[in-house]
Amino acid sequence: MCNAHINYYVCINLDCEQPPVNQYEVDFCALNMARSKSKNKGSTSPGFNRAVQLLLHITAVIQFNYGVVYFHNLEMPSSTFHPFAGKFKFLTFLCAIIQALYYIVSLVNDFVGTNELVPKRPPAIRKFKDWLMSTLAFPVAINVGVTFWTLYAIDRELVFPKVLDPVFPSWLNHVLHTNIVVFIVLEMFTSYRAYPSRSKGLTGLGIFMVSYLVWIHIIKHYSNVWVYPVLEVLQLPQRIVFFVAVLGFTFALYLLGEFLNNVVWAKEVKLSQRKSK
Repeated sequence: MCNAHINYYVCINLDCEQPPVNQYEVDFCALNMARSKSKNKGSTSPGFNRAVQLLLHITAVIQFNYGVVYFHNLEMPSSTFHPFAGKFKFLTFLCAIIQALYYIVSLVNDFVGTNELVPKRPPAIRKFKDWLMSTLAFPVAINVGVTFWTLYAIDRELVFPKVLDPVFPSWLNHVLHTNIVVFIVLEMFTSYRAYPSRSKGLTGLGIFMVSYLVWIHIIKHYSNVWVYPVLEVLQLPQRIVFFVAVLGFTFALYLLGEFLNNVVWAKEVKLSQRKSK
C-alpha cells in the first residue's frame, strides 16, 4: 500500500480533517482522537438527556399551571387589591401564564416534535417553542424574578405588603418569583433553541413590554390605583426613568439569553452541523 493510501486510511479511522503527511502528524492525530474518545466517555447519553428534559418539563407544567390556577382564584385583601382587571393586571401573573404555556409547548414538542440541535426541517411546534423561549419566557421570567426580589429587599411594602402574608402562601410566592428563574435557567442549559434574528426577537419582546406599560396606565385611569405600590411613591419624572430602566433591563436580558445560548451550545451545534453534512 502506497504512502498516500496509508495516510488516507489513517485519516478516515482517526477522524482527521486533513490526511496526515508524515508519521508525526499521524501520531498527533491519534492523540487528538484518543482525547476526544476520553471526553466522550464522560458525556451523557441521548437517553439521559431526554429523561432530564422530560422530568424538567413535566415538573414545570404541573407547578406553573397549578400556580396560575391557585393565584387566579386567590382572594386578595380589598385594602390592597382593586377588582378591575383581576389578576391580569400583574406582570407576575402574565409571566406565570407564559411559563405555563412554554412548558406545555415544550412537553408536546418532546413527544411529537424534535429536540435535535439542528433539525433539517423543524416542525411548527419546535419553531414556536424556540421563539417563545427566546422572545418572552426567558427575559420576562428573569425580569420578574430579579425586579421583585430586588424591590423586596429594599422595601417589601413596595411590591408585596405584609398584609398579604395571611392569604398569600409562601410556596406560591416562590413559584411565581423564584422558581420561574430557576426553571428557565435549567431549561437554558438542558435544551437548545434557535434564536430568531435579533431585530425580530427584540421587536416581539418590545411589543409585549410596551403593551403592558400601556395596560397598567389604562388600569390606573379606570381604577385610580397603580398596580404596584412602588409607582405610588414615584413622581412623574421618576416613573418615566423607572419605565425606561425596566425596558432597557428587559432588552438586556434578551441579549443575555442569546449570549448564554450561543456559549452553552456552541460546541454541540458545531458538531451536529458537521455530522449532518
